Formats: sequence, structure tokens, C-alpha cells
Amino acid sequence: MTNSQLPISPMTFLSVNVGDIVRLRKPHPCGGYEWAVVRTGADIGLVCQTCKRRLLIPRDEFRKAVKTFVQRAPEPPPAPAAPADSA
Repeated sequence: MTNSQLPISPMTFLSVNVGDIVRLRKPHPCGGYEWAVVRTGADIGLVCQTCKRRLLIPRDEFRKAVKTFVQRAPEPPPAPAAPADSA
């Protein structure tokens, strides 16, 4: 197993980025296991890679449902610092 395909412990902090491909524990009714992350925040937006159905689930439920990361997206660049006011 590669480092990105290690099993996820339900109590660990889960760093998720838009573009990640994850495999969930239960299959979607269409038969697909793999989902693409399209939104992050308090809720995680997913798109089934088989039928393209969109799903929005709370972060804590997502953490419990994830089995492995199939593919990790590159880390987003840090946000630029705000310019200081010199007034």
C-alpha cells in the first residue's frame, strides 16, 4: 500500500482538498466506490465517478465513510498576506 492508500482511522484529523479522489466504505447504488471532492468546509461535496451524482455530507460523517484516498490533489498554495495600511 502506498502512503496515500493507508486506511483512515475514524479519530484522526482528515485533511481534504478539492480534487482528491476517495474510496468510501459503502458503494453508491450505481455500484461506484470512488468519489471526487468538489467542495470543502463544514460539509464535503462529492461527485460519484461512475454516475456523476453530486452529494453533500457533513465533515464528521465524511471522515467515518472514507476508506482510503485513491488520489491526492496537490496542496493549494498559501493565501497571500494582506497589505498593511500605512495611513
